Amino acid sequence: MNKIEIEFPIHASPSLLFQYFSAPSNLSEWFADNVNSRGKVYQFIWDGSEEEAKVLAKSNDERLKLKWTSDEDAATYFEFKIQVDELTNDVSLIITDFYDDGDEDEVRMYWENSIGELKHVIGA
Repeated sequence: MNKIEIEFPIHASPSLLFQYFSAPSNLSEWFADNVNSRGKVYQFIWDGSEEEAKVLAKSNDERLKLKWTSDEDAATYFEFKIQVDELTNDVSLIITDFYDDGDEDEVRMYWENSIGELKHVIGA
């Protein structure tokens, strides 16, 4: 497995941005067709298929780190992390994910499309 980090500048407040990747109803607007949560488990639904992810770490207005329950590799996860530049106050969303050899372009394109949809939804 290979790790990838992609930074997306986003013109939105950290608290608004955090709501869009931590609240199931907001995730349903851009990340999956439907999202439910029960405690520390999120259920993502796309075109009839379901995936569950467990929350590994969560800090308000800063980050959400999740692990697919079907993924047997203990070291993998995906994370949404908000970074604010101390000098300019520019806000960026940093996505961390993992991919198999040869899949980097596909993973990068997936996140670029998803974050493009997020920016559209929040008007950023």
